[in-house]
Amino acid sequence: MRSIRLRPAALAARLAAATGVLAASSFLTPSSLQSQGRGPGGPPQSQPSTEVSWRNLGPNQAGRMTAVAGSTARPDEYYMGTTGGGVWKTTDGGKTVMPVTDAYFGGTIGSIDVQQSNPDVVWVGGGETPIRGNVSHGDGVWKSTDAGKTWQYMGLKETQYIARVRIHPTNPDIVYVGALGHVFGPNKERGVYRTTDGGKTWKQILFRNDSTGVADMILDPSNPSVIYVSFWQAGRKPWQLVSGGMGSGIFKTTDGGDTWTEITRNPGLPQSGPLGAIGITVSPAKPSRLWAIVEHEPNGGVYRSDDAGATWTFMTGDRNLRQRAWYYSKLYADPKDTNTVYGPQVSPLVSRDGGKTFRRGFGGGDNHDIWIDPTDPLRVAVAHDNGLIVTKDGGKTSTRVAAPTGQYYHVHLTNHFPYHVCGAKQDAGSSCGPVRAAALGGREAMMAQMMGGGAAPAAPASPYSTFYSVAGGESGYISSDPRDPDITYGANYGGSMDMLNRRTGKSLSLDPWPLNPMGHDAKDSKYRFQWTYPIVHSPHDPNTIYVGSNVVF
Repeated sequence: MRSIRLRPAALAARLAAATGVLAASSFLTPSSLQSQGRGPGGPPQSQPSTEVSWRNLGPNQAGRMTAVAGSTARPDEYYMGTTGGGVWKTTDGGKTVMPVTDAYFGGTIGSIDVQQSNPDVVWVGGGETPIRGNVSHGDGVWKSTDAGKTWQYMGLKETQYIARVRIHPTNPDIVYVGALGHVFGPNKERGVYRTTDGGKTWKQILFRNDSTGVADMILDPSNPSVIYVSFWQAGRKPWQLVSGGMGSGIFKTTDGGDTWTEITRNPGLPQSGPLGAIGITVSPAKPSRLWAIVEHEPNGGVYRSDDAGATWTFMTGDRNLRQRAWYYSKLYADPKDTNTVYGPQVSPLVSRDGGKTFRRGFGGGDNHDIWIDPTDPLRVAVAHDNGLIVTKDGGKTSTRVAAPTGQYYHVHLTNHFPYHVCGAKQDAGSSCGPVRAAALGGREAMMAQMMGGGAAPAAPASPYSTFYSVAGGESGYISSDPRDPDITYGANYGGSMDMLNRRTGKSLSLDPWPLNPMGHDAKDSKYRFQWTYPIVHSPHDPNTIYVGSNVVF
């Protein structure tokens, strides 16, 4: 079949002749994306076009969520913090969701807290603290006093990555912020901040050093003047993740943050060597009972204290709780049962014997944050890599929340007509979706009808295109065969690459260098591939593909 390509003006003329309605000058061509104005005696000046608008193609899949908070007074209301789409909210238990921060802020969210005595008061801290290589910072803290309808910026811009925001349970003017600080370099805006006037002014009440920030922070539910904070010495460089150092540790205050006591080396905890990420929680049913999950070699694992942190007992070093400690390392106590504690990890884990053993519990895949109703432990919400999952009966039934907030690394357009849009989505793999004619505007739909023949397809029931799997994985580039766009080539982390024929289902491994580097140091690898390394077809020869590592293949 011979391919015919029409210039935009010729295509517009053909469309106008066929319809007898549209003039060629009214067709949206590349040159008309900018209207031309002329300054006095000068050359034409570009002006923004009013004919271009954005719409969401999809897919209707949630991306990674790292923060969640709910309300005891409103059992179907939850706020979700995404890693690229700001804050979303549901008021019907997850059946529908809406973005609530787009007009004010967006990006990556680190923490959310709702005041239980007044659920209209919501605080949000930016910048997720599971510090992946592709992590993005936030711009400080925001506050809503009308349940997310409007937001006010409350400062702390240079904290960048905020692990926890904690609101005083009865006084909305008292708020604590636990900040990790800059990830890619040292800075002094780390540690614990407190406001006593609703965010008008802030005081840094606990600081460790310029490379150590807060990993976790919790207020004693029975006495909010008692606060536990864990510090984490951490940072990233393009070639390195630092998780741990002598700055990591645990602190406690009994006067709301005026004075602090370090309890890092209290009896029972590791007595020597650097510590890494630390998560800490308090049992609301028995406030003297604490759990901490500690990154340490060789004595890492879960520790429990039954005397408010004075002494500790090692409970378990289960590797299921310790894998990728920098990415997880959080614990959440059941509000009623003194022996139940949750440990979100790759799999959702729970202990019902005080922390001695853990088994699979309620959640998703790659779990990052949990909110448990303080009055009803059967009502649980878990933020994980593919969104949010909520239950009201302890997991017997659940609702998975879908919000189109996936993180896409790159965009590739195929030679289909209309073209398909492709990309690799973090935590979910690679996919493509058609820009369907019926989903386009009237002129574009008629154009597709003219070029493809036949009647324009019926409008889809969903506003999103139907996406399908293609070659590659969650982190790489995609390129389609210029001659046959149903044949895709995809890259993924670890230097892997493959080809997939959508029609036949045939796939082929095309790794540029046949060595899986996972678990090896960079010095062991002859060739080093970035997490998202580039692949591209030659525009001159469709049989030629270029691949970039530390050399070009």
